[in-house]
Amino acid sequence: MSVIRLASASDIEGHSLAIDTSDFRNGLSFVMDNEFWTIIEFQHVKPGKGGAFVRTRLRKIKSGQVIEKTFRSGEKVEPAFIEKVEMQYLYKQGDDAIVMDLDTYEQIPIPMATLGDQAKYLKEESKIIASVSGAETLGYELPNFMELEVTETDPGFKGDTVSGSNKPATLETGAVVQVPFHINIGDVIKVDTRTDSYLERVKK
Repeated sequence: MSVIRLASASDIEGHSLAIDTSDFRNGLSFVMDNEFWTIIEFQHVKPGKGGAFVRTRLRKIKSGQVIEKTFRSGEKVEPAFIEKVEMQYLYKQGDDAIVMDLDTYEQIPIPMATLGDQAKYLKEESKIIASVSGAETLGYELPNFMELEVTETDPGFKGDTVSGSNKPATLETGAVVQVPFHINIGDVIKVDTRTDSYLERVKK
C-alpha cells in the first residue's frame, strides 16, 4: 500500500473530536496553534506536589522544527487527520523535483526548496513520503540514509585511516561530504542525510 491513513473521522466516530494527554503516543499528530505537530517522545510526570503533567518533544510537520512543550494532565488537543503518501523521485527539472505518486502514477513537480537540505542526496527511484491533510501537502520525509557513489575526491592512501583526518568527496548526486582519506573515486558510501555525515564504506 502506498497510502497509510494515520487517522480518520471513522476512527473516532461517536467520540469527541478532541483527544487528551492520556491518548498521547509517539508518532501521534495533532493541531496546535493552527499548525500540525507530531509527538517525537513524551513522559507522564506525577510530582509530589502540584498536578500531574506530560512533558513532550514535538516536531512541526511543515518545517521540521522541534520544540519541547509541557501539557497539563488531561489537557485536550485537536487530532490531525493525515495520510502518508509514498512517492518516488524521478529526476530534477530546473528548480523542481519530479516525483511519481506510487498509488496513482501521477507525476508531480515539487520545488526543490520545499524538500530541504536532504534533497541534494536524492537519486533516481529514491522514496519520498508526503504528509497530506485534505488537499494540503504539509511536508515531505526524505530518506535518512543513502548509499551513494563517490565521483570526485583526492586519491586515497591504503592504510591511511587516522581518526579525524578527512577530505571532501563529491557524490553521484552532486552533494559534497567529508570522508576518510582512504575513500576513493568509485567507492559507494553510506551517508546520514540529516547530518551530512559519512557513516561507512559499503563497497569499493
